Amino acid sequence: MLRLAPILLALLYGFIMYRFSAWRTNAELDAKSTRLLDPKLQPVIDQMAAALDLDKIKVFVHEVEPVNGLAASDGRIFITRGFMNKFQAGEVNANELASVIAHELGHVALGHSRRRMIDFSGQNAIRVALGMVLGRLIPGVGVYLANMLATMVGARLSRQDEFEADAYAAALLTKSGIGTAGQKSLFEKLETLTGVSGQPLAWLMSHPKTQLRIEAIEKLENRWAGTGENS
Repeated sequence: MLRLAPILLALLYGFIMYRFSAWRTNAELDAKSTRLLDPKLQPVIDQMAAALDLDKIKVFVHEVEPVNGLAASDGRIFITRGFMNKFQAGEVNANELASVIAHELGHVALGHSRRRMIDFSGQNAIRVALGMVLGRLIPGVGVYLANMLATMVGARLSRQDEFEADAYAAALLTKSGIGTAGQKSLFEKLETLTGVSGQPLAWLMSHPKTQLRIEAIEKLENRWAGTGENS
């Protein structure tokens, strides 16, 4: 039992840190966010709500500059002020921004926020266990390798979530009559919009490569066209 104590402590630490992080994030969102009320965006948001048989979809603007969208642990959807500024400047259109909202709705519907609590705890357990083993086998380097391997596991799980949320968004956008053109064109703009150039090794990336995401959506479109789904 004593041998398992470090792993159990790592799991407990991961759970506590997740809960604290969720609380801190929600508190910041509450303090720095307002309801999204934009007459140009509301029609596409209403289309998605109708496709989901909902009266409305509540979206909030998070008053920070980085271009991003996010789904809070309580299920709320946020678009950053930076993204809204790009929209108002004409760099992003309504269908492209709708695809961001649909993507974040996918994270909520697929339970990714809840699952990440388990993933985060598991990564800490892997990091501690590997650190103990590799630290003895390769002194001085073992802990570094353990951290790298745990990061790889986390990145892979995150990429899987992104692909799943992309697929959900593609289905919702298609069902609502908006289509996936905006989803794909936004992916092509992301590097310019976010100001991030260059990419780390693929297996350390928390998001899949842009071209892979577009190809995955096109595969779905071809499959739906062949089976008559989402028509």
